[in-house]
Amino acid sequence: MTSLAADLGIVLPEAPDLIALAMAASVIAAALLFGWAAGKWAGPKLVHLFERKSGAPAEGLVPRLCAVLRYLIVWLTASIALGIHDWPPLPTFLLGLTAALSAALAVRQIGRGLNLLRWVALLLSAFLFVAILAGSVGGLDPIASALDHVAFTIGRRRLSLLVIVQLAFAILAIYVLVRLAIRLVGHLIQGAGSLDPTQRLLTQKLAAIAIITLAFFVGIDLVGIDLTALAVFSGALGLAVGFGLQKTIGNLIAGIILLMDRSIKPGDVISVGETFGSVSKIGVRAVSIVTREGKEYLIPNEILMTEEVVNWSYSTRDVRISIPVSVAYDCDVKLAQRLMIEAAMAASRVLESPKPVAWMTGFGDNSIEHEIRVWIRDPEAGLGNVRSDILNRVWESFQKNGVSVPFPQRDIRVKEWPVPAPPAEPADAARIGKDQ
Repeated sequence: MTSLAADLGIVLPEAPDLIALAMAASVIAAALLFGWAAGKWAGPKLVHLFERKSGAPAEGLVPRLCAVLRYLIVWLTASIALGIHDWPPLPTFLLGLTAALSAALAVRQIGRGLNLLRWVALLLSAFLFVAILAGSVGGLDPIASALDHVAFTIGRRRLSLLVIVQLAFAILAIYVLVRLAIRLVGHLIQGAGSLDPTQRLLTQKLAAIAIITLAFFVGIDLVGIDLTALAVFSGALGLAVGFGLQKTIGNLIAGIILLMDRSIKPGDVISVGETFGSVSKIGVRAVSIVTREGKEYLIPNEILMTEEVVNWSYSTRDVRISIPVSVAYDCDVKLAQRLMIEAAMAASRVLESPKPVAWMTGFGDNSIEHEIRVWIRDPEAGLGNVRSDILNRVWESFQKNGVSVPFPQRDIRVKEWPVPAPPAEPADAARIGKDQ
């Protein structure tokens, strides 16, 4: 154990300094107490300030933020204590262990708050724990030297275990920072009152694309890949990807155009072919449409750009519905029309202005054709239920007031009826028999 610690540059104590150890323990206890109090006091206030500035609810953020503040205060206190005093080895190890553990727990809480995969958050915490603990007790140089000794060569490039660990940590760190930046920018954009929902969505998507692109080039630079050496390969790869992802790129551009010209927005009620519903989300590849049956259709963005789309709420949410009704020829037409209007006005979703009307549209074979025309303001709640409600009321009113709804009838006139031939005489029958 002693030789291993010496190889790693860690100096183990020969005799523990009890006074220094007690002071280090007191510093750790004070840091824990202060961190708990500060997290409990400042956590809810910071969450409330965040909700007020961004305008978005932060459900479940209070306990996580309190824990992050507590761990950060403990890590900061232990790190300051290590820097301002030359501690003996055992208190140094205790303070370093506290700083490393609190920093790892803080990173784990942040990672889980960003909805990172569990193994990603644990791996980042492990990297940080080892780095801080090694830096506190003996420095990273011995560990880095040991990792650098384990290496292999690919072509002209030497890859050591140290390089692989550094690349893995850099990739994970960039991934976490990208997720954090996208989340923060999204909350800031959601709180921008000068933008409507469509403009906020477009700004979020463009900001996410910019952040990911920047992170890609930063990662390429950290890895040390020379893009000029890969110019020909990247050109061929870009051409192949362009042909293979032609539809995907087309849908991406179509989605951006839809968000820019605001022809279709989240919350609009549209119909595409046989699909009718409200727009739930405009994604990178497709638009999500939720129907009245609860089904969610994903319509590619290109279809919305190239095919006919009916937007029921493009310029206004007021929608007119026409309901055909037929009455018999022998009924009181004025009474029937008045009953239709009363039934339409009694429906809960029908607007009072413009008022419902009942128009005579034609004379059919068996009935006088009418149309009840009403206006509603919530097409996302469905159209069929409004028609059914009004038709039920019309039927009840017709039954009470003696207005009949005709059914198909046909009068058949026979101009000539064929006369049957007279029966043959017996003599003629006998003669016919002989002839046969």
